[in-house]
Amino acid sequence: MEKKQVQTSKAPSAIGPYSQAIRIGDFLYTSGQIALNPDSMEMMSGEIEQETEWVLKNLEAILQADGMNLSHVIKTTVYLTDLGEFSKMNGVYEKFFAETKPARACVQVAALPKGAKVEIDAIAHT
Repeated sequence: MEKKQVQTSKAPSAIGPYSQAIRIGDFLYTSGQIALNPDSMEMMSGEIEQETEWVLKNLEAILQADGMNLSHVIKTTVYLTDLGEFSKMNGVYEKFFAETKPARACVQVAALPKGAKVEIDAIAHT
């Protein structure tokens, strides 16, 4: 199966040696997204709710670049620096996945790039 790189200027460019997403067959695998503004590449730091919204909008932009939307997401992994913020993150997350709720894992990590509070990656299927 052919591997295709997916890129868009509507989501942050990679800050390392990786792609925004890779499509293989009917599956799209996104890299983890943090609350980076795609225009300035600056962190949109704030409360966990604001960071989560930025993260999910960045994921949405990557999906759209490959002709998909959030309803195509079948699995996410959420990385939080503080699991005590889970319910706040979850409140925003639920608004983005109101209809089709993907499978999900959520873990606490010691730190994330650029001091982010949340990072989310996704697997989508067409």
